[in-house]
Amino acid sequence: MAIVIGILFTTGTYLVLSRSLLRIILGLSLMTHGLHLLIMTMSGLKTGAAPLLGEGAAHYTDPLPQALILTSIVISFGVTSFTLVLAYRTYQEWDTDDMERLRGEEDER
Repeated sequence: MAIVIGILFTTGTYLVLSRSLLRIILGLSLMTHGLHLLIMTMSGLKTGAAPLLGEGAAHYTDPLPQALILTSIVISFGVTSFTLVLAYRTYQEWDTDDMERLRGEEDER
């Protein structure tokens, strides 16, 4: 699992450092997926254990990391869709998604 998390973070970092706006958004999405896997791995996955057993349970799975990851998935989906809409609108307005050109054209206005 650590190798998969490392690959997701490495690929996400590579894409975030690129010039294309769409690649930056995809890189951020990959990094959030890597973060979700990291939180799930750090919480200590227990297979076969029920989340809640009742009073005096000896073996149980903590539902808090799963709830946090589910909340994070919903938030990251909303942020990703918002940034995709902003990238589309930027492309319509400036006819480019190259970040270097967008910085240069911003100075001209």
